[in-house]
Formats: sequence, structure tokens, C-alpha cells
Amino acid sequence: MAIERTLSILKPDALEKGAIGKIISRFEHAGLIPIAVRLQHLSTKEAEGFYAVHKDRPFFKDLVSFMTSGPVVLMCLEGENAVAKNRELMGATDPKKAAPGTIRADFAKSIDANTVHGSDSLENAKVEVSYFFRTTELFSYSHKK
Repeated sequence: MAIERTLSILKPDALEKGAIGKIISRFEHAGLIPIAVRLQHLSTKEAEGFYAVHKDRPFFKDLVSFMTSGPVVLMCLEGENAVAKNRELMGATDPKKAAPGTIRADFAKSIDANTVHGSDSLENAKVEVSYFFRTTELFSYSHKK
């Protein structure tokens, strides 16, 4: 399996719940290493740019409003099959449909406030990671087992 990188965002509702450590711990236990981490309050311009692919969708304005309502934790996760593994850990976008034990099933309150974002493909992961992090901010390392 290939080592991949993916973007993860802990959304404002994750921070409001005090779930940062619990969520990052799940990533680490699954073999996803946070190689870049930053707490940031997104500006409207940053959120609109990041979610530009959704600009014509009816939920775009509410999504931008939610993502700018408080700070977020931006992370680049690295590990084997990182994109798929992260998506599995997150669970379905709608927490009511998320499998028990997934991040969204355990922490999200609604499809709109669904706690985490994760890249949906390796191609998008590359674009999304570079949207928030410079190459010089990514630090690969390995866990000792």
C-alpha cells in the first residue's frame, strides 16, 4: 500500500465539544500521523475559496457561515491509504447514517454541523493540503511501536 496524505479539518462544532484530542487520537490509533496541524479561524474569503466547488449549491452560504463561526483545526494526515482510511474513520456525511463508532456518529449533531472534513480523493487531497499548508510546513515522521 502507498503512503498518502489527506486533509482533515476539525470543524467549529468539534472544538465547541472539546473533542480535538479524542479525534486526533482516533487518527493516530488508525495509523494516520498528523504531519501538519494548525488552529485557525477561517475568513469568509478562505472558506469560500476552499468550498468553491459547492458555490452553486443551495447549502454553500450556510456552509461558509458555519465554517467561519469559530476556529477550526487544520491537519495534514499521512499514512497507508490515508484518504480511504480517514473517510472510513469519519463516517457518512449525515451522522444519522454514519456507522456506530465513527467520528460523525459519535460527535456530529447534524448533516450541516458534521464535525470533520476529509478529502474525498487523492487528487483532491493534494489540492486541499496545498490550499492550507506550504510544503515546508509538512513534517513526516514515524511512530515507534
